[in-house]
Amino acid sequence: MSYFKSILIIAFFAGCLSTYAQDVPAKAIIETNKLVEFLKPETKEALGGNSISNATLAEYFRNKFAERYFYNWKHFNARFKTYNSIYPEAKNNHTARGLDHLSKFADSTTWKLPFNYLNGEPVNAYALRHLARQHKMVDIAFYYEYQNKNADYLNYFKNQLKSLNAALLANKYETIEDGNGVYEAFRSGYRILNWLHIHNMFLGEKAYSDEDQLLTIATLLQHASNLYETNTDFVPGNHQTRGMSALAMLSILFQDFKDSDKWYALAMKQLEAHLDKEINDDGFQFERTVHYHMSDIDNYYFVYQLAKNSNINVNDFWENKLRSLFTTLTKIAYPDKSAPVLSDDTNAPWAEKNDISGALTLGYLLFEDPEMGYFANSFVEQKMFWYVSDTQLELLGNIATKQPEFSSLAFPTTGYYIMREGWDTTDNMMIISNGLDKYKPDHQHGDMLGIQAMANGQVILPNYQVRYSLKDYEFFKNSMVKNVALVDDELQGKGYAGNQGGSGFGKFKSLPQPKTIAWNSNKDVDVYIGSHDGFENIGVNYSRQVIYLKDDFWLVKDNFNANKPHTYKQIWQGHYSLESAPNLLRSTFNDGSGCDIYQLIAIDTVSTSGTRGKQWAVAAKNNKTDFSFITAIFPFEKFDESINQGKTTPDLKGWSVNNSKWKMTGNQATSLSKDNISAYFSVKTLELNKVKISFSKDADVLIKKEHNNITIQSLHTKELQITVLGVKEKGKVTLNPGKELIFTINQ
Repeated sequence: MSYFKSILIIAFFAGCLSTYAQDVPAKAIIETNKLVEFLKPETKEALGGNSISNATLAEYFRNKFAERYFYNWKHFNARFKTYNSIYPEAKNNHTARGLDHLSKFADSTTWKLPFNYLNGEPVNAYALRHLARQHKMVDIAFYYEYQNKNADYLNYFKNQLKSLNAALLANKYETIEDGNGVYEAFRSGYRILNWLHIHNMFLGEKAYSDEDQLLTIATLLQHASNLYETNTDFVPGNHQTRGMSALAMLSILFQDFKDSDKWYALAMKQLEAHLDKEINDDGFQFERTVHYHMSDIDNYYFVYQLAKNSNINVNDFWENKLRSLFTTLTKIAYPDKSAPVLSDDTNAPWAEKNDISGALTLGYLLFEDPEMGYFANSFVEQKMFWYVSDTQLELLGNIATKQPEFSSLAFPTTGYYIMREGWDTTDNMMIISNGLDKYKPDHQHGDMLGIQAMANGQVILPNYQVRYSLKDYEFFKNSMVKNVALVDDELQGKGYAGNQGGSGFGKFKSLPQPKTIAWNSNKDVDVYIGSHDGFENIGVNYSRQVIYLKDDFWLVKDNFNANKPHTYKQIWQGHYSLESAPNLLRSTFNDGSGCDIYQLIAIDTVSTSGTRGKQWAVAAKNNKTDFSFITAIFPFEKFDESINQGKTTPDLKGWSVNNSKWKMTGNQATSLSKDNISAYFSVKTLELNKVKISFSKDADVLIKKEHNNITIQSLHTKELQITVLGVKEKGKVTLNPGKELIFTINQ
């Protein structure tokens, strides 16, 4: 065990006994000429004891940064040249963002609302939070390079840092109690990440003097002390994770200071708790969004990478959990290597997919897994270029790739279920959402039992990314822009309220409680059955069955039961035309492919609506107590394969409606048959030759006759009592939702 590791363990227990006491102040900045007093004795002695000059100390930390940071700052000029060649758009992007910040905020800015931009307009909470994160200060650091190292822009960074220190001492900054805390873990954590990036960029610059460097270090030490004092208790969510990631980074980079062992121990303890509690056992980040899932990857990656640079062992639990985050992205991917939009995904408002290639490129660099390499780029994301080593960059020249082998699968803890044909770009894929995090559902949308699907390289049933600052964020967070079922004018999300700071983010007071009834995947069908209680407040019970008839199309059955009449609805996202009133909707794409939405049970009306360039259709059945939609989600690659609305019972890729070889009875019994397989809905009895199958209630089942065997699979929402005659195993049996039984026909 390394000396540093041993010290960390001892320091952790010592810290517990001393109630997290520390030497570095949390509410003051150490004077640069007193930093030596806070060094560990062994470091202090190695540097010359009490006679250490600021020049010596600054040089020491420049050398340590060259060893410990993500890349060696001494190679910055060469790396910057490579950066500009790989990302030719970077200069314009950094310039625009940097100038935007410069035009809005003075270098010695204010850190407490209310105050105005330089143009006199008021700064809102959203902008204050982004100022606190200092994202665009990185752009100004690049602008300094693009402007031939004009010291004005380097000095801007120094002065803005000093202005925050002055605000701290004067107690004139936004606190957590104000709702927009400048030193809140998430904002402080991002500021640390960005300032470390800038500090490393500037270490070779004459305009960034020894005194400047030590003041930045002293400021970062104060940040670490503050994070340490304010995060002793576990707080669920990505805010504390970002802060603890930053604290761990500071403890590694500044491991020469007395409190660094305590910082590391607390940060790693809390991060491990987040890994344990917030990375579900199925590998999904607990907030159930791709955005926050990938954000967590970054948080853990930064620590993991710096720990490796300093030869600090990270335990197997840590490594396995980190790896599972990357693996999960491969499992949820669409056939075109993108990913669905899941709840608060915020990178590109109104986008219908997520780009996961950057995250999986990072995963490949860490683990060199060919299945991650399948999704990887030959370059890292622009923002991550400065957080990988030269050796890792060389790996990108020869990426090993392997197409994933998994097909349909489930994330049962998180509540995502994936029906997948394969990995060709034209293959079908659907994801069903039916989960709710019980601790922090803040980022979830009103899409319980919602579905998204891709076919023929097109997102045929989309969901949309959002942005907190947009005025219609609440609308895009709720059910009208999801592929869900609704009752009357009820939406799933209820009691929406914005956050205290007024930044635009908001959450629902209540969302439906989900229940998964069954999940079964076999070579013929995938079956998902679930329910939620979102309409019980108006006396309606609801469930949804999704059946994938491999590899043809999906059936969605929405069931409503009530004591009084209601209007029941399905919401379908997309640009639809009404092809056959009102039972056939069609959307088409620029390559001629499309998707038909076909009602096997007649409905009453279809209406369309839209906003922000997005549209949806609402299929409705009016004034009914009980009703079930049976809907085919029918993708087609070209027009000739679309549903022929001229036929009373159209052919559905070889599946015929109500044309089964089995004689069936039942109230509104409906069947779909192809070759030796039939799906039945609301069937009471089935009879073929000498075989008779009777059900205790109108049932939904799949029947497959193969040679001398009959397989019965329940598609029903509840347990079925079945009586089977004409088979060797004749008699009454119980069949649970999704389960299968095989019978042998008497000869």
